[in-house]
Amino acid sequence: MPRVFSGIQPTGDVHLGNWIGAISRWAADQEDGHVFCIVDLHAITIPKDPEVLRTKSRDLAAWILAAGLDPEVATLFVQSHVREHSELAWVLSCSTQMGELNRMVQFKEKSAGKESVSAGLFTYPVLQAADILLYQADQVPVGEDQRQHIELTRDVAQRFNGRFGETFTLPKATMPKAGARVMDLQQPTNKMSKSAESDAGTIMLDETEKATAKKIMRAVTDSGSEVRAGEDKPGVTNLLDLLSAVTGRDIPDLEAEFEGKMYGDFKKAVAEGVNEFLRPARERHAELSRDPAEIDRLLAIGADRARAIAETTMATVRDRVGFLPRA
Repeated sequence: MPRVFSGIQPTGDVHLGNWIGAISRWAADQEDGHVFCIVDLHAITIPKDPEVLRTKSRDLAAWILAAGLDPEVATLFVQSHVREHSELAWVLSCSTQMGELNRMVQFKEKSAGKESVSAGLFTYPVLQAADILLYQADQVPVGEDQRQHIELTRDVAQRFNGRFGETFTLPKATMPKAGARVMDLQQPTNKMSKSAESDAGTIMLDETEKATAKKIMRAVTDSGSEVRAGEDKPGVTNLLDLLSAVTGRDIPDLEAEFEGKMYGDFKKAVAEGVNEFLRPARERHAELSRDPAEIDRLLAIGADRARAIAETTMATVRDRVGFLPRA
């Protein structure tokens, strides 16, 4: 059985893009040996209020559990609870070239126009590589925007293996058929994001069904009235992709269903589909949030399971690079 690893940052409110691109996939595809991580070390590359970070980390865990992830099957934990992530990140940074990090598109986007940028923002792809390689992951479910980071992870692993001997499994990025890159409802050429200037185009998981429907009914469409996917119709394409992702239906089938119908009818169907898709999770999240101690207990169990794997990998890494064993 392939080992799967994936992580998500506890920053901002969880939105539909996170849900389709990561969280719901984790639950749907979970198997024994899959490892899922709330990456709070990544979250501090940009300054965060400590109390907010703690609250968001626990809330994100509640959403992941609400999706149906079973802690007795898959491993769910918080990154900072397993210190080997930081240790391996340093070792791998010594096998990573600055030119490789300079080419990372996300760093260029996040640092653009800023007077001061942390070194952590520049080097966090190395920490991401450590996250993955620490668990000898075969597959990493990601959105399209993370594919470049998985390629870097493979390059770093191959370089380390070539120098020190076979140590790391080379991971492969896996992506969903639909919804791999959920776009903003108001700016359909931009990815749906927690950090958007306005939340009018972002569907938040903790908002009401009425608010979700309102955002979808106000979503940007395109000239003409034909419901079809195409590069010349980014707004309609985004809504078709959303409806496909939440219903499991193919886009050509959806195009055929809405042939000759108005955008209003189409948007109403998208709103109903999204709310129906999210309803069970929203109800379960509200229930879990009433018992934070139980969430913490499950995360602690997950950290113990993750650490058992991480310690094995790091023991091999320390030996391969020549660190003196502790007496």
